[in-house]
Amino acid sequence: MRENGYLPIRDYAAIGDGRTVALVGLDGSIDWLCLPNVDSGAVFARLLDAERGGSFQLAPAEPFEAERRYEQGSNVLQTIFRTTSGTTRVTDAMTLAPGETLVPQREIVRKIECLSGSTAFTWSIDPRFFFGRTRTRIERRGRRLIACSRAEALALGAWGAGEPSASETRMDGEFRLRDGEAALLSLTAAHHEPAFLPGRDDTEHRLRHTQAFWPRWIGRARYEGRWREAVLRSALVLKLLVFAPSGAIVAAPTTSLPEWIGGERNWDYRFTWLRDATYTLDALQTLGYEDEAHSFQWWLMHATRLTAPRLQVLYRVDGDVEADEKTVDGLAGYRGSSPVRAGNGAVKQVQLDIYGAVMHAIWLHAQHHGDLGGETGRAVARIADYVAEIWRQPDSGIWEVRSEPTDFIQSKAMCWVALDRAVRLAEAGFVPDRSERWRAEADEIRVFVDEHGWDQERGSYVRAVGLRELDASLLTLSLMDYTSADDPKLCGTIEAVRRELAAGPLVSRYRGEDGVRGDEGHFLTCSFWLADALARSGRIGEATELMDQLVDLANDVGLYAEEIDGESGAFLGNFPQGLTHLALIGAAVSIANAEDAR
Repeated sequence: MRENGYLPIRDYAAIGDGRTVALVGLDGSIDWLCLPNVDSGAVFARLLDAERGGSFQLAPAEPFEAERRYEQGSNVLQTIFRTTSGTTRVTDAMTLAPGETLVPQREIVRKIECLSGSTAFTWSIDPRFFFGRTRTRIERRGRRLIACSRAEALALGAWGAGEPSASETRMDGEFRLRDGEAALLSLTAAHHEPAFLPGRDDTEHRLRHTQAFWPRWIGRARYEGRWREAVLRSALVLKLLVFAPSGAIVAAPTTSLPEWIGGERNWDYRFTWLRDATYTLDALQTLGYEDEAHSFQWWLMHATRLTAPRLQVLYRVDGDVEADEKTVDGLAGYRGSSPVRAGNGAVKQVQLDIYGAVMHAIWLHAQHHGDLGGETGRAVARIADYVAEIWRQPDSGIWEVRSEPTDFIQSKAMCWVALDRAVRLAEAGFVPDRSERWRAEADEIRVFVDEHGWDQERGSYVRAVGLRELDASLLTLSLMDYTSADDPKLCGTIEAVRRELAAGPLVSRYRGEDGVRGDEGHFLTCSFWLADALARSGRIGEATELMDQLVDLANDVGLYAEEIDGESGAFLGNFPQGLTHLALIGAAVSIANAEDAR
C-alpha cells in the first residue's frame, strides 16, 4: 500500500467532530489531525512526513487485506481487515456529545471487533505536537498514559487492547481478539484544561450517539435525483468542514498536499474562502440545511465587518484576519513535495471575484430568510458602493496567481454579478437604494467585458485583457446568470473550454504563466462546473454523461481531492476538497432542474 512510507491520497477517509478532522488511511493509520481546531498545529502529520510526522497506527500484526465504507448516511468509518486467521472490523469516529452540544474535549474512538477466527493487532500512538516543533513527553497517571506538550495533552483509554506500554515519546500495545470479542481505544485531547479520562461505558455511549446522529442529520437532505448517493456524501463532507463554534466552512482540512508530486504548489486550505460563499449557501439551502446556511451567513457578515467594505480573500474559522504564510521547517512534505506551509499568502491579495460571490450569497439568503436587518443592509450597500469604485483595478483573479495583477475577465464579470445582486436587493427593499449608480457601473462592466474579453476568432471569452488564453473559471458566468444560459457567447465559451482545456471528463483551470513553477493536475471543480454549464445551456444528455464519468472518479468512500492526475488517476492537492463537493452538488441539482424544466 505505502510507497516510501506514503499512502496515495486516494487511500484516505475523513472523520470529524465539527472542530477538526482526522484522516484515516486504508491501512488503519491516522496520519493527519490538527488540535485543538482544524487550523491549529498538527499532532499527527505522517501525511506530510512519513518518518517525523507522527501518527496513530492500528492494524493486524500479520499480512492483511482491507476494505472500508462509511456507515450508511454517516461520517463513521468502518474498515474490514482480513487475514489468514480471521476477519475483524474497526470502527473509527470522532465522537459527538449527546444533545449535539460542544464540549471541551476532542475524542477519537477506535472500536475493534472480531467477526470470525482470531486476529492479532498492534497499535502505536506517536504524537508530534505543533507539527513536531515541540517536545512530546509521555506521563503515566495511575493506569492511564497521557502525552503532553506545553498546554496540550492526549489521554489514552484502552480496554481489551492489551497493556499499553510507553517510551519517552510513544505509546504502544498489542492484543489478540477471537470471534465475538471486542476492544476499544479512546484518545481524548485537552487544550488548556485538565485531561479528560473517560470510562469504557461512557466512551461506548458517545460512539453509539455519534453513530445515531449522522443518519438523522443526512436524513433531512432534499435531493432524490440520479446521483443521490454522491450528493449525500458530498453534504456529509461539507458538514465535516463546518467549524461548529462559528459556522465557518473551511476549504479543506489539510495543508500542503501538492498539486503535483515534487512540486511547490502546496498551499494551506484550512481557512474559509469568500469565493466559496455562493456555492455553499446555494448547496445548503437547496438541500434543506437552513440552520447551517444561516450560521454560515451570520459568520460571513460578522467576519467581513473587520475589513468591510473591503473584503479579504479568506478568513480564519474564528473570523480572524491574520493568516500570514510561513514555511513549516522539519517536515519533508508529501512524497518530498516541499515546502510545507502554514497560512496562505493569498490573504494579502486583491481578488475582485469574491465580491460577486458574497453578494450573490447575500441575495440567496435574503430570498430565503427575508429582512437582512438595517445594520447589515447598510453594510451590504457599502460593499456595493466599494465595488462600483474598484472594479477597474487589476487583481490576482480567482486562481490566486502569484504573478503581477492583471485584468481578469472572470473577475470583472463577477463585479457585474455583485452590482446586479445589489440592485435586486435594493428593489426588494433589503438594502438602501443606490441602484441607479450600481446599474450604471454594471453596464460599464458589460461593455468592458465584451470589448476586452471576447475573442471573435476563438469564439469565446478569454482569461484576461492581453492574455488570449482560455480559463475554465469563465464557466461561472453561466452559473452566476451573467447572461441567458443560451447566449451564443456563453455557449461558445463552453465549447472552447471543452476543446482547449478538457481531456475526456477532466478539465484544466487554464494554460499560461501564474508566477509559480511546476505543473498541476486537472481541477475537479472545473469538470463539475462544465457539467453544470452544459445542463444550464440545455445540453442535458452531455451533462449527464459527463456527470456519470465524474462521479466514478471518487475514491472508494466517495471523497474527492482538489485535483487529479489525468494519466494515473491519482488524487492531488488538499483533501477532501470542499469546493469539489460543492460543485458536484451544484451540477447534480442543475441537471435535475433542467430535466424538470424540459
